[in-house]
This record gives sequence, structure tokens and C-alpha cells, in this order.
Amino acid sequence: MGDPVPADPNFEARVRTSFAKQGLMDTLGASIVRVAPGAVEILLSPTHAVSQQHGFVHAGAVASIADSAAGYAALTLMPPGAGVLTAEFKINLLAPAMGDRIVARGRVVKAGRTLTLAQADVFAERDAQERLVAVLMATLMTIEGRSGVDD
Repeated sequence: MGDPVPADPNFEARVRTSFAKQGLMDTLGASIVRVAPGAVEILLSPTHAVSQQHGFVHAGAVASIADSAAGYAALTLMPPGAGVLTAEFKINLLAPAMGDRIVARGRVVKAGRTLTLAQADVFAERDAQERLVAVLMATLMTIEGRSGVDD
């Protein structure tokens, strides 16, 4: 299989504009660091604001960046003017999320006209080493006329 081809030549600008409108990502201190056809990477620098009682990054924050990485990966392949909504996701938390950086790497598994299946792998980085801490599988729905950019 070849690399996915985006239906919108302006997919990267559309993804970055939509991401910038997300209040939750701003609240978490997350940033989008890579956008490619069918793939998005989101970075979270751990702070006390996203920690849980044992000092790890809270599972809610991990799930949030994973969901957004999967969703935006799906959006890269959607036609101009279309938006994306998560219909469902399942997350497996494999290890405590602790490190210097938490990175969610979303990728499209199968893109459809209405539904897209995407996966996000979440890694904790410390001392240039990565540890897989979570895996999320999501079903995402194409929403015509709701691009998230001009809404």
C-alpha cells in the first residue's frame, strides 16, 4: 500500500487552524508538532496541572491527546469543508505516563467516506528513550459542512 493522498491540498493548514481553536488542548498545554497525510503528532509537556495523585500524567490528559491525534490524523484525509467527530474510542493504558514529554502519534488505519478508523500510540519520553504508555483505537465520523475552521 502506498502513502495516503489527502483530498484537500490545504490539509495541514486546516488541521493546524482547527487545533488552535481547541480550548482543551490549550488548557492541557498540548501542541501539534507534526502533520502529514494520515498522521498527526501531539506533544504534551507534563506539569502539575495534568498530574494525578501519584505524580503521573492523568489518564484523562493521555486519552485527550490520543483522541485528538487520531482525530486530526483522520481529518488530514477528509475533503475540504468536512470536519471530524469521534464516534467512539477505546484506550489501553499500558504503563504510567511519566517523563519529560508525552507524545501521541495518530495514524489512519482505514479511511472511509463516512467512518475512519485511526490509532494513536502514546509514548513517554525521558533521556531520549521512549516508552509506550497507551494505545487508542478510534472510530471517527466525517461531518460535512463543519470543517472546524470557519465554524
